Amino acid sequence: MTQTPAATTATPAETSDIDQVAARVLADLAGPGAQLRDGQGEALHALTRPGARVLVVQATGWGKSAVYWIATAWSRQAGRGPTLVVSPLLSLMRDQVAAAGRAGLRAATINSSNIDSWSAIEADLASGDLDVILVSPERLANPGFGARVMQTLAGRLGLVVIDEAHSVSDWGHDFRPDYRRVSDVLQKVHPDLPVLATTATANSRVVEDLARQFGTDTTVLRGPLARSSLELAVLPTMGPLERYAWVVDHLPTLPGSGIIYALTVADAERLTQALRTRYAHDPALRVAAYTGGLEAGERERLEDALRAGEVKALVATSALGMGYDKPDLGFVVHVGAPPSPVSYYQQVGRAGRAIDHAPVALLPSAGDEGVWDYFATATIPREDDVRRLLASLGDANAPQSVPALEAETGLRRGKIELLLKQLAVDEVVTRATDGWSVTGTPWTYDAAHYEGVLAGRRREADIMRAYIAGERCLMALLQESLDDPAAQPCGRCSVCTGHLPDGWSDHADPQTVRDLAAVLRADQQVLEPRKMWPGGAFGAKGRIPPQLAAAPGRVLVHADAAEWSELRAGPLRHDAAAPPELQEAAVRVLAGWKDDWPARPDLVVSCAVEGHPELTSSLAEQLATVGRMRYTAWSVGTPDVVDLASADEAAAWRTAFAGSDLPSVDGQNVLLVLDASRSGWSVTVAAATLREAGASAVLPLLIHRTV
Repeated sequence: MTQTPAATTATPAETSDIDQVAARVLADLAGPGAQLRDGQGEALHALTRPGARVLVVQATGWGKSAVYWIATAWSRQAGRGPTLVVSPLLSLMRDQVAAAGRAGLRAATINSSNIDSWSAIEADLASGDLDVILVSPERLANPGFGARVMQTLAGRLGLVVIDEAHSVSDWGHDFRPDYRRVSDVLQKVHPDLPVLATTATANSRVVEDLARQFGTDTTVLRGPLARSSLELAVLPTMGPLERYAWVVDHLPTLPGSGIIYALTVADAERLTQALRTRYAHDPALRVAAYTGGLEAGERERLEDALRAGEVKALVATSALGMGYDKPDLGFVVHVGAPPSPVSYYQQVGRAGRAIDHAPVALLPSAGDEGVWDYFATATIPREDDVRRLLASLGDANAPQSVPALEAETGLRRGKIELLLKQLAVDEVVTRATDGWSVTGTPWTYDAAHYEGVLAGRRREADIMRAYIAGERCLMALLQESLDDPAAQPCGRCSVCTGHLPDGWSDHADPQTVRDLAAVLRADQQVLEPRKMWPGGAFGAKGRIPPQLAAAPGRVLVHADAAEWSELRAGPLRHDAAAPPELQEAAVRVLAGWKDDWPARPDLVVSCAVEGHPELTSSLAEQLATVGRMRYTAWSVGTPDVVDLASADEAAAWRTAFAGSDLPSVDGQNVLLVLDASRSGWSVTVAAATLREAGASAVLPLLIHRTV
């Protein structure tokens, strides 16, 4: 691995050509007289070498994309083939297509949102009419895409760009297995193809891993990562609802438009609701939630709305992160600390790219570390799970689909998909259009490697603790986490100055906290009944018949709802009688729900399926008293359903309910009160069991929907 370009990078003529192309493209991108920034020229000259491997690690906003547009223009001028850009997000690809157009290049993207255009794009690619094709790593790994497009491009590509290249390394903060396969694809397409990899978030360990994968002669160009426009600040630790209240009170004072990051989808949606309620009549303070569950078209609409200043803020999960470009983004607020300083640096780097000053706030909470623990282990495979999956594939006579593997192994679908991608990296399994198969390559559990990855993530968590504690300059801490040798005190952050930005308080207004609690606790959250059996449950597959189905229900506490943080720390954890505020919320829910009842309940049945009998029975009895209904308890043993596939979990609940002492429900409309559920199968099977026993209708009221 070399840290500077070799002396034989380019001939004088090539150097002159690329300098001329750079001047022309920069003028198109940034206006007449625009100059290359420090390091851009070095990267461009390094790419003129045949078979060049260049890794650029530079701060967000430095202009990495300008390098690959200039390199593409130079390559095309020299008669070479199109550039393939591997890019992680649809939003980033859309931005890049537009930027390529400004640079005088013809670009297109093939992704899940433009299927109707694939044939035309592929025809343009085959005819040489496209200068740039952008694809996601998942698309690149797709066997259908490989057969159709990559074979067409074999030997014809002029340059490959791997954007957000830290995702190639499982030492990185955002490892994606399909990214890891990029280097394998490159070797098959054209071993001598020039490759440019770019990222703002790679520490020394990640850089070493990337250089090893791309080749020992990889040229690494690193620049300083400090961002002088960012004013970083950490606030004192607050409770979950207090953080909401702080954001609600401070939103009008934040400059321009920006992003408010939340750690979970539930937090993003609840905080959005809180902000909308407070500022319902002020169009200047309009907000929207942005999460990974949104369809591509809705994501695109929200990204454009933020870019155009039509919303004050998007309340987003990490789904809005890499690559989103709004040069004048005015602020970033984090409601909850990410588990990695590297991912935090990447997210705050959305702000202040083309403006002199952008405040950045981190609002930590004691509960954040539970989320960190989950993220730290989520991508680490368990040996017994892998062996179970490989045994199932090995016993099969034909390629297997993910649903078939779910039914066979008992593993959840999301886990199977992740394991298959990880195994494909090591060529232990292969994917064809009709499913997955084993290759015959043996698999060995690399415990030392995975423990090293976990140790690295624990070190990153320690840095985040130091950041939250304000042990030293915040910008310097972020730079140090990325092994930036230029790290030094910034003189602007809340640690260096000793105070928060002007106009910011260090606590939430108590009245705002009370107002938000009342608003959020009154929210009606529908519990949609499942409509299909997962296969095998009740001896049947397919649609749940109407005579066994539950009516649409309601949820009192969703996930880690901030307005119920005290309840989650008390009765929902240790079991205790329902507190008055939960009883009041339940009564309000019933009052708002009654117009949607298929029939008024005659009987309230409490059923503690997750070990909270006192909480469940006390709430059910109160509702029976208020509603003048009869009450009975239903005692059921709780099966161990952790990590079971849906069919196995539903069957386990079927056995548990069938073996219980069923209450008398014949001809009754039942209000079924349950304590907690994650998948919803306990609710579905309990309702079906009661319907089989003669209940005319079952209306589920779930106290806590966990995730």
